[in-house]
Amino acid sequence: MLYRKITSYLEDYLRSDTDKILVLGGARQIGKSFSIREAGKRLFKNFIEINFVEDDAGEQLFRNIHRKEDFYLTLSMVAGGKLSDRHDTLVFLDEIQHYPQYLTLLKFLREDGRYRYVASGSLLGITLQDTTSIPVGSIIIKEMFPLDFEEFLIANGFDTTAVDALRVAYENRQSLTEEHHNRMMNLFRRYLLVGGMPEAVNTYLSTHNIVRVREIQNGIRSLYADDAAKYEKEHGKKLLLRRIYEMIPSQMENKKKRIIAQEIQGRKGDRFVRYGAEFEYLVSSGIALAVHAISNPHFPLSESLQKNLLKLYMNDVGLLTGLLYHNNIRPVLEDVHSINLGSVYESAVAQELRAHGHKLFYYDNRKLGEVDYLIDDYKNLSALPLEVKSGKDYTIHSALDNLLKNPDYNIQSGIVVSNNRTCRQEGNILYMPVYCVMFMTADASNTDEEEYIF
Repeated sequence: MLYRKITSYLEDYLRSDTDKILVLGGARQIGKSFSIREAGKRLFKNFIEINFVEDDAGEQLFRNIHRKEDFYLTLSMVAGGKLSDRHDTLVFLDEIQHYPQYLTLLKFLREDGRYRYVASGSLLGITLQDTTSIPVGSIIIKEMFPLDFEEFLIANGFDTTAVDALRVAYENRQSLTEEHHNRMMNLFRRYLLVGGMPEAVNTYLSTHNIVRVREIQNGIRSLYADDAAKYEKEHGKKLLLRRIYEMIPSQMENKKKRIIAQEIQGRKGDRFVRYGAEFEYLVSSGIALAVHAISNPHFPLSESLQKNLLKLYMNDVGLLTGLLYHNNIRPVLEDVHSINLGSVYESAVAQELRAHGHKLFYYDNRKLGEVDYLIDDYKNLSALPLEVKSGKDYTIHSALDNLLKNPDYNIQSGIVVSNNRTCRQEGNILYMPVYCVMFMTADASNTDEEEYIF
């Protein structure tokens, strides 16, 4: 069974005395249902799972329910023998986006307090936008992601002691030995191929066969395409969701690495606003990561974003390398000189930062250039720029240098991640191996504890 960090969060929530209902969101096939099922069965005597997609394909018992009394009656019809009270009964409402009225009904189920509830859903961000009565104050929304690199390491035999030692080395800015660094880069490159989709990771661990892994990833992409087609049909819209999603890998090879509106349909003069629904779906469904442009970076960054300029990254780097290289593992494992892995590394970093709670931005200035990422530096109340390098010229970064020289932005330092082993500070730039991004959380955990006491 794969180790997932979300498990600790779920168990803490289920052990707590809160009456708010947790709704776990995220893209399809990332392990939401499995994680809830494992934690729920472990902590509750009675675990009841209702999958609304399966219900709709079967008897449709829960389909037209809008009142809690009707819900209780139907629940007792399918699981009456397992129903006791909220102390030992957990009801799991899976694929809640399929019957969106249940998002409103959660408020009344919480007020009644008869049982404990937890819900999960894909396309949840879109469903919440379309829900007229969101039960604010009654639910806790938590987003889940594919396995991050730390979880991938543990799946490959690392224990918590090894991970803690790596974290201490990162915090103290210590370089690993050549042997340890090579081991980390070896696994990082495998992560670029496999990604973090649980079924793909399990298939890799059991077979080490790239063809089998790619079959899983191709199936996931097909599932995403089917979801998009279904969304278009249900909303009576003819959107270009598949076209834009399929453009992501090729656009990442461009200099600006962002999707240009006029290239979507080949129409000169097309503007981003015309495709707002498509971009909103791809990001809200969790199948793409949005990185918004900022030309004047001031803390907090969300106040300075340019909504009409953004990059899209696929939500899983394994899906990306599957499209780029198919079953050929050499470009990634052997660093083939003719292949530029810049976009692949950037995708992995975006995935890692997002999984660790960061909102994603990038610096875009016509005169000064472009920096791959900007994240909020809560300790220094400024922006923190991050450059991703996949080659040997990792010390060349004119746009980052220009950004740090600008006194108007009050940026304290920058980070460059690359294949290089050494972790060192040169002026106001920190150089470190790319795998260190796994420890860059957004909770300001490196701030002294005393600063939180007031």
